[in-house]
Amino acid sequence: MIEIINRKKERAILVAVITGDYSKDQVNEHLGELELLADTAGADVIFKITQDRHRPDPATFIGKGKAEEIQQLIELNDIQLVIFDDDLNPTQVRNLEKLLERKILDRSGLILDIFASHAKTREAKTQVELAQLQYMLPRLSRAWTHLSKQYGGIGTKGPGETQIETDRRIIRTRISKLKENLKKIEAHQETKSAGRKEFVTACLVGYTNAGKSTLLNRLTEAGVLAEDKLFATLDSTTRAFEIEKNKKILLSDTVGFIRKLPHHLVASFKTTLNVVKDADVILHVIDVSNDYFEDHIRVVESTLEELNSNKKIQIKIFNKVDALKDKNRMDYISQQFKDGILISAERGMNIGNLRKMMLDIYEQNFVESTIELKPHESKLVSQLYDLAEILSADYEEDKIVITYRTNKSVRDKIQRIVKNRPE
Repeated sequence: MIEIINRKKERAILVAVITGDYSKDQVNEHLGELELLADTAGADVIFKITQDRHRPDPATFIGKGKAEEIQQLIELNDIQLVIFDDDLNPTQVRNLEKLLERKILDRSGLILDIFASHAKTREAKTQVELAQLQYMLPRLSRAWTHLSKQYGGIGTKGPGETQIETDRRIIRTRISKLKENLKKIEAHQETKSAGRKEFVTACLVGYTNAGKSTLLNRLTEAGVLAEDKLFATLDSTTRAFEIEKNKKILLSDTVGFIRKLPHHLVASFKTTLNVVKDADVILHVIDVSNDYFEDHIRVVESTLEELNSNKKIQIKIFNKVDALKDKNRMDYISQQFKDGILISAERGMNIGNLRKMMLDIYEQNFVESTIELKPHESKLVSQLYDLAEILSADYEEDKIVITYRTNKSVRDKIQRIVKNRPE
């Protein structure tokens, strides 16, 4: 993985273009989020600049005139970094670097930098490095312009290949290796998840910094890192959530979503995000104190659709009600999202009602069944106790009648075991 070292805060300018796709207020909110991302990455934002255009300039994204204005700000304020809220193509980056003579970064590059600095486990590091290299590959023309041709020495034919071609080949080889490593990790994860089929599973999803890890800690005492910071959690964490005695749900937390999340990142984090695809229930955590929470809902639902998980049972959990300044928003949410629930994970407000909702889901996903076994089949009886919740076991003279409760997939498994048992 590309190492991110501790460094002095870089002074940065943030830039966005208003094209009509979003209102001016929305663009300013996007820039506010970009400022949080920049702060998380270790930059000190000095200016936030917007430019009205019908469409981005193909050469510089913002137009040469605006670029020259930014150049003056750079020189007068000792700016080291210019960050754009949208993705730039290699040509735009190259032209901007030539005009501004400063490091140019777009939103995807910034998010990848943050992920690189937060990756702790082998899985997360592998996924981030893969995304970084896939992001970097088409941009080598600007990243390596300082390198000249490698000319062949004695005994070689022709001038050889350019340094860029060499680096592209090295990166493609590394990408292939990382993909192989991720396949092995995914196979290991599938083995782990296979053992969870016997349980109802739920996954916490939500916009970054919505409070998922705080809620996981509240429900399960998991002790997961919960910071007021974007992308504090990268790896999925699974803990048992006991709703009532002998009634457990496996609850998983995973990486937060964000608007304009780089596609390579979503693809690379496939193994981590498989917990979303495997879950029986999606718990969508929403920061209700954010003025743009409905926009955040749309971003999360769009990402769930990309993961083919948008048809699952879903509970919308409106978190951080204790931070609400406008209490009328609670009435609005109650009217617009009738199946949702308002809570504060930090303070434990309304967690009891959330438990009741989870219990209802548990009951709905579990079914009761009755089977008859022969008196000598004690080994099979023991197996049933391991697989299901035994409600009653009546030992009669010529049979054992067992009533049990489990989810539908395990019920089918038990029926297959009973059907195929030796006579």
